[in-house]
Amino acid sequence: MEDLQSERQRMLRRHHREKKELEAQIQSMKFSVPKSDKQKRKQLRLDATRLQAEMEQRHQQELEKFQENFPDSSVLDSVTENLAKMNLENQHPHISRAQKRREKKEALEREQQERILVAEMEHLASFRQEEEEKLSTILGAKYLEMKDIPADSHCMYRAIQDQLVFSVTVESLRSRTADYMRKHVDDFLPFFSNPETGDAYTRADFMAHCDNIVRRRSWGGQLELRALSHVLQTPIEVIQANSPALLIGEEYHKKPLTLVYLHYACSLGEHYNSVKPLEASAAGGGPRLF
Repeated sequence: MEDLQSERQRMLRRHHREKKELEAQIQSMKFSVPKSDKQKRKQLRLDATRLQAEMEQRHQQELEKFQENFPDSSVLDSVTENLAKMNLENQHPHISRAQKRREKKEALEREQQERILVAEMEHLASFRQEEEEKLSTILGAKYLEMKDIPADSHCMYRAIQDQLVFSVTVESLRSRTADYMRKHVDDFLPFFSNPETGDAYTRADFMAHCDNIVRRRSWGGQLELRALSHVLQTPIEVIQANSPALLIGEEYHKKPLTLVYLHYACSLGEHYNSVKPLEASAAGGGPRLF
């Protein structure tokens, strides 16, 4: 009995620790997305809900498996239930009709939010599939295919790192990007604006953004790609499913680095992947580009 109880307590403590770690991870994800970017923050909320639901399901499965492997542990559950019943019997709760109505309303609102979430996830899944099919066709014509890059706030820099012929760290790419943008403020500031309102940001806002590139691990975008093309003196091609390819740094005459920009295919929302040569069997024996 004591061994079972100790084992169960260790499992419950681990569940509690994992929940805290997930909460910290979600909080970190929130810090990496600007409050002004409503689309990314909406996707982040969906991802957070999904991650929490997956963890709760896994924890429940572990508890059920423990129960199956150690049937005698049901004694522990019955003791806990009896104690709970004793506490309830010693209380005289009185729930008013108003409180019941509020609880019923809250339950209905939760159910509605869950239905909305499920519908949004299904809608997003259809977008993801369509985007993947279009990108596969576009890349296939170039005898390329996507190379997955970890979905985090470093994805753009990791995709660039993956295609360079020399060794460089993501931290170095971030630092060199921020330094270049600080030294060429006038080249970037006119294009630095609030994505929701279009209002121009101040010079101080821009400098704070450069600091966040290094310190806060903020997401990279077109401005950072422009800076990187100058830092590396190399053109960068960005392929998208529903828009023409974007070529940044046309003034350089080297072979471009190629990134894939995804709106829906990644669970965290917008994302950059790298590319690699299409396998000869899939390409039908076509020319190899790398």
